[in-house]
Amino acid sequence: MRKKLTITVDEEVYEGLHKNIGRRKISKFVEELVRPYVVHPSLESAYAQMANDERREEEAIEWAEGTFKDIAREAG
Repeated sequence: MRKKLTITVDEEVYEGLHKNIGRRKISKFVEELVRPYVVHPSLESAYAQMANDERREEEAIEWAEGTFKDIAREAG
C-alpha cells in the first residue's frame, strides 16, 4: 500500500530534484535512497531467496572451490 508524505526541502534542492530527477520520478528516487535505512528485511527470508537462485548458487560454489584450491596451493 502506498502512503502520501509531505516533506519540506530547501528551494535549491527542490529545483535540483525537478531538473535532474524529473517531476514524476522524485517519489521513487527518494524511496530508493531511504529504504535501506528504514526497512530491514528478514535475514532468513533473504537467505532463502538467495538459495533459490540456482545460477547464483552455482557461481558461489565455483568461487568457493577456486578459493580453496588457491589456499591449498599456498599451503603446499
